[in-house]
Amino acid sequence: MDLDFLRRMTIPAKTKIVMLILDGLGGLPMQPGGLTELETAKTPNLDQLASLSALGLTIPAAYGITPGSGPGHLGIFGYDPMEYEIGRGALEALGVDFDLRPDDIAARGNFCILDENGVLVDRRAGRLATEEAIKLADKLSSIKVDGVEFFVEPIKEHRFAFVIRGTGLGANISETDPLKNGVKPLRATGADTASNRIAQLINIFVDRATQLLAGEKFANGILLRGFDKLPVIPKYQEIFKLNPAAIAVNGMYKGVSRLVGMEVLQFPGKTIADEFAALEENWQSYDFFYLHVKQTDTAGEDGDFDRKVKVIEEVDGLLPRLTALQPDVVIISGDHSSPAALMFHSWHPVPTLLYSNFVRPDGITSFGERNCLKGSLGILPAKEVMPLAMANAFRLAKYGA
Repeated sequence: MDLDFLRRMTIPAKTKIVMLILDGLGGLPMQPGGLTELETAKTPNLDQLASLSALGLTIPAAYGITPGSGPGHLGIFGYDPMEYEIGRGALEALGVDFDLRPDDIAARGNFCILDENGVLVDRRAGRLATEEAIKLADKLSSIKVDGVEFFVEPIKEHRFAFVIRGTGLGANISETDPLKNGVKPLRATGADTASNRIAQLINIFVDRATQLLAGEKFANGILLRGFDKLPVIPKYQEIFKLNPAAIAVNGMYKGVSRLVGMEVLQFPGKTIADEFAALEENWQSYDFFYLHVKQTDTAGEDGDFDRKVKVIEEVDGLLPRLTALQPDVVIISGDHSSPAALMFHSWHPVPTLLYSNFVRPDGITSFGERNCLKGSLGILPAKEVMPLAMANAFRLAKYGA
């Protein structure tokens, strides 16, 4: 739906909406004819809610397109991810409260392990402990290159935000991450004169980082991807007239939430149960909650089918804490699919559930990919879920006479 039209149609109300996103929720069977992770999981609470809901499958970006988490989240948040392109780096920087300025260029960084020939052994450095990553990031902060400033901000485990500050910076820069092990990292290149100048400075930084990290036990190299400047996106308060809050542990998801105007809630702990506790504790203060579960995606990317099943079951066990709050509308979905069988994001449509007292229930008693295919929502663009949620929350005005 066109955001300008949606802006004109939205009206304030006292209803509350909860969007529960299980990152990488969609899956595939490990063997032909088998069940997906979601279909395998024992989910009595999700199944009960599904029986009272409208079900469907959502396309995060476009048919056949495998989305990253940034565009995947923009889609389910109600934006067209093909119109609002955001580099992963900008989201990562925002996610750690970095003061990202309009002319800064940001990228997502990974600490990695290289062999003696400079070939990638592990792109994620074994998901090294965050405490070790902080030490390595501090070491890289000593690198100085004339004409620009570099910032290395640790996020979690192997991930860090990489920011370049200067004047006349071009952001059309290729990634150094080849996205697979067994090959050497790529050299950054620029698509225009301004970008090529910065790409050369980035290569200098990477070379010096490799020298500094030589001999380190946990990681001895870095990879960079998602170069971009800070985009301008209409805010939730403006478009949907909502007072929105985000509950997330990982930096990138905090970043995309801040980008669309959500208040990122601070809370103790990092478990899924801690996130549900934050929902309960802040229930009276906001009318829209985005609650993000990362562990489903991590298990999928690791190829761990059973662990992904267990995470889904853990969320199911916590779901009564959400429904006890009696939200007016509940959306349960994912930002993309991450089948353990593939060990990466995929283009497959994502199981989606929309609950309210005024939805027409499909009467389907199990929440899974094949059952969602039978649901009344059909297969729809993820960006259309928010207008449906707004209608069920009595937050859209009548159109026309």
